[in-house]
Amino acid sequence: MASPVTSLRDAALLLAVQNRAASLALAWSDGATAEVPAIWLRDNSPAPSARHANGQKLFDITEIDPTIHLVAARAEGGSVSVTFSDGHETVFDGAWLHRHAVPRATPPRRLWGAELGRALPTHDHAAVAADDGARRASLADIADLGFALLRGVPTESGALLSVAELFGHVRETNYGRFFEVRTEPDPINLAYTPMGLSVHTDNPYRDPVPGLQLLHCLVADNDGGESVVVDGFRAAQMLQAESGTDFDLLTRHAVPFRFASADAVLEARARLITLDDRGEVSEIRFNNRSIGAFDLDVEVMGAFYAAYRRFAEILRRPALEVAFKLAPGELFIVDNRRVLHGRRAIAASGRRHLQGCYADMDGLRSTLALLERQA
Repeated sequence: MASPVTSLRDAALLLAVQNRAASLALAWSDGATAEVPAIWLRDNSPAPSARHANGQKLFDITEIDPTIHLVAARAEGGSVSVTFSDGHETVFDGAWLHRHAVPRATPPRRLWGAELGRALPTHDHAAVAADDGARRASLADIADLGFALLRGVPTESGALLSVAELFGHVRETNYGRFFEVRTEPDPINLAYTPMGLSVHTDNPYRDPVPGLQLLHCLVADNDGGESVVVDGFRAAQMLQAESGTDFDLLTRHAVPFRFASADAVLEARARLITLDDRGEVSEIRFNNRSIGAFDLDVEVMGAFYAAYRRFAEILRRPALEVAFKLAPGELFIVDNRRVLHGRRAIAASGRRHLQGCYADMDGLRSTLALLERQA
């Protein structure tokens, strides 16, 4: 039987709780309310018998009675003391419950197009390396926009590795810890030619795809070769608005990607546009050079090709492109699952030499969270 509402005398946020046996109803001073199941509370118990000092759980879900319910719930200052039907007792902080139990709307994304070129998210390398505030600002741009530009990076071979290590770890691949982007006589990749490259996801044939790519300019004594970046999430939004049918096709069907060389054969299947559990776009994987032969049902193939073409055309729209020419000492970082990058054709005369490497997004997010905690 449900107990009467209990008020909390010293509540900063939490005003009242009500034991409903199978759940606990909560109300806060900001108007927020929540109802959390008893099994959720038992699973998240902060009691020393349930959770190690390092924060990890000391029990398995199979050890919780599936019929668990609340025997008692009472106010204790800004916390709630609860007793479960299996005899377990614990105290939940009201602020913790507010953070984890109250439904929160997903904050709107900052999508962008060519207008970003008027105010590129640019940061000074020396400041980012030496100052936590400057580093936090640069990482926040990458997390928010999927793109940032650093200036003043030493024009030394391998200097980009130190940049990656400011926020995470270098992800080594068959290309090594870093790779050279310059014209080669017998290239294993079209990136190592003077050809222009349409915007793309790097290494779509990996599982998982690298989360971040860094490209550092060492030499730029040439005509052409401008870098181009496009917000893939913005492009996907436009595709959905213009043709929901095409959007659905690209989010439903996976296609093969493949790369082969003398020392590697890499293959992965993925959707060109991936959605998360909320229906939000979480990843773009697009690379016309590395996409394989589609193996879709014949009834789907024609419509899928039309959708694929429409998305490719959107990605080429000038309204979405941000173009800039890297100077020696400049480096840009892209969220490789969101921002597609490419380049204009390079003139046959002159020299252009970039170095690239990969890192993972979780390292960046971890570093950013720590810096925000310290701020």
